[in-house]
Amino acid sequence: MQTLMLAAAGGGAVVGVLFALFLVAALFVLATGLFQVKQQERAIIERFGRLLRVARPGLNLKLPAPIDTIAARISNRMRELEIKIESKTKDDVFVDLLVAVQFLVRDTDEAVAAAHYKLANPMQQISSYVFDTVRALVPEMPIDSVFSEKDRIAQAVKERLAHTMQEFGYTIVQALVNDIQPDAEVKKAMNKVNASARLREAARNEAEAQKIRVIAEAEAEARAKELQGVGIARQRLAIAKGLKESVEACSEAGISPEEATRMVLLTQHYDTVQAVGARSKSTVMMVPYAPTGMSTVAEQITQAMLLTNNAGDNLAERSEPKPGEPSAPRPPTPRPPKGPGRQELI
Repeated sequence: MQTLMLAAAGGGAVVGVLFALFLVAALFVLATGLFQVKQQERAIIERFGRLLRVARPGLNLKLPAPIDTIAARISNRMRELEIKIESKTKDDVFVDLLVAVQFLVRDTDEAVAAAHYKLANPMQQISSYVFDTVRALVPEMPIDSVFSEKDRIAQAVKERLAHTMQEFGYTIVQALVNDIQPDAEVKKAMNKVNASARLREAARNEAEAQKIRVIAEAEAEARAKELQGVGIARQRLAIAKGLKESVEACSEAGISPEEATRMVLLTQHYDTVQAVGARSKSTVMMVPYAPTGMSTVAEQITQAMLLTNNAGDNLAERSEPKPGEPSAPRPPTPRPPKGPGRQELI
């Protein structure tokens, strides 16, 4: 009986030990086998160095190391790589281009595995492709085209990377040419060219505005002279009518037309002298003041009108050459003789 009791006690102790060992082993597996994967992240699980599976976000379980291990954690978030490239343009100008590449790993197990196992340094690989694409395209462009066609450069980089990086599990979202910096001297020269062009355009606009002002002033002056001529013509017509009426009135009073003309001229002479003297800045005029001087002035005016009419008739007759004869030379314009009553301005 005692023997049986001892045997039972010994068996219970073994079971207890085994249970304890199992409990420790379970705790060890849970402690080393449970792991967490964050959102937008994938974990690559290897068993004895070989790909087993890709763990997704959440709580996951694996066998303890060294059976199962987490080889890598791959992020599915978009990343950006900035690359500064120096290249020479077609017109032998060195420029620095800042190219930004936005990329991510596709959300599939195959893409995550390819991104981890096929590329040792994805950043360096992307940079190499960007360098090769930019340095093959920029040397075919002049410096001005590099600025105006930067979208073409970015599109070429994106197409090249998208085709190449697809098999490695990467998606190229966008490629951007963020900055183009030519040599400092070249930039200064370009600024001078731009400033000169703007100054030339401003000068052209100023000249056009000046042209418009000159034309407007000339048109206004021409219109003013036209109106002035109309006014002078009307004034002379009114004066002629007044003189005619004055001569007719004098004739009715028994005064001869010659005497009436002298009287009118004398009256206008004194009116002119009075108008000149009324101004503060008057010009000195040396004219005959004797009444007989008006006769001389009248004779000079009449003789000048007759000479002008005769000269016009002679010029018209001589300007019509006979058939077969050359045109006659133009005679000089006759001048009225100088008399004692000639007016002089000093």
